Amino acid sequence: MAQPDPAAMGKVAVLFGGRSAEREISLRSGGGVLAALQRKGVDAHAFDPADRPMDDLRREGFARAFIALHGRYGEDGTVQGALELLRIPYTGSGVLASAIAMDKVRTKEIWAARGLSTPPSMVLRRGDVLREVPDHLGLPLIMKPPHEGSTLGVSKVLGYSEVNEAFETAARYDDEVLAEEFIEGPELTVAILGAGPQARALPVIEIRAPGGNYDFENKYNTHDTQYLCPAPLAADVTDAVQALALAAYRAIGCEGWGRVDLMLRARDSQPFLLEVNTSPGMTDHSLVPMAARATGLSYEDLVLQVLAGASLKIGGAA
Repeated sequence: MAQPDPAAMGKVAVLFGGRSAEREISLRSGGGVLAALQRKGVDAHAFDPADRPMDDLRREGFARAFIALHGRYGEDGTVQGALELLRIPYTGSGVLASAIAMDKVRTKEIWAARGLSTPPSMVLRRGDVLREVPDHLGLPLIMKPPHEGSTLGVSKVLGYSEVNEAFETAARYDDEVLAEEFIEGPELTVAILGAGPQARALPVIEIRAPGGNYDFENKYNTHDTQYLCPAPLAADVTDAVQALALAAYRAIGCEGWGRVDLMLRARDSQPFLLEVNTSPGMTDHSLVPMAARATGLSYEDLVLQVLAGASLKIGGAA
């Protein structure tokens, strides 16, 4: 593939920071992206939507936007909609795909309708009889807020006595709580570049966190988590995992780039979809750059390739 011309990118805004619970991680991701683009010779500038009105992008003549925001007001279709109105091409998925992917409940409903495997689940709200949840999903189970990322508010429930506390932990972030059957086996992730039939899956990564707990601390702040890339899987299992990840990505209508998280059931090597990230992390612990490196694509070249694919999804070119 021919390398994109940095000079052709024009004046680029790297959007990072924002107002979500994942602001800290976005600052790390965006800082890495900004530095990488500048090293490649792109006229790139920092832009924090928490500090400045979006209309400054148009007033200051930005030609493209690299979205390095995570979570709400950045990964959920809101910023994508603003950029569509401003007619500034941006990286990643469009308004609808971003909004759907940010909602794990709606995402799972679409996957289930397409016949794609995802763990059995329940949606919980205050007033529900929580003690009955393990009767339906078994133990252990997972509770999480359906509109957050970076494992914020996620708990593994081992017994009936832990259900209420896990619900309250997740409910700090969301009005709804998603309870899922826990799939026993390796945790996997698949980075994807491109859109539609041209989308391609990068090597599968297996995540081995201390005690099997891939929480916020083990994800970003320690070096104790092991990442195996490519994952040590049989060839047919690797093919099945990548095919499922691509089908999940396409079912939501994702484009540009993304990352699909899965669990691989140990007893029969069946993969189960957990979620799709439409604005993946780009920190020094992040998984998309790791998978790209395994194919010979450097961090800088990955970032430039993603930027070169920036586009408007509604109404064609700017």
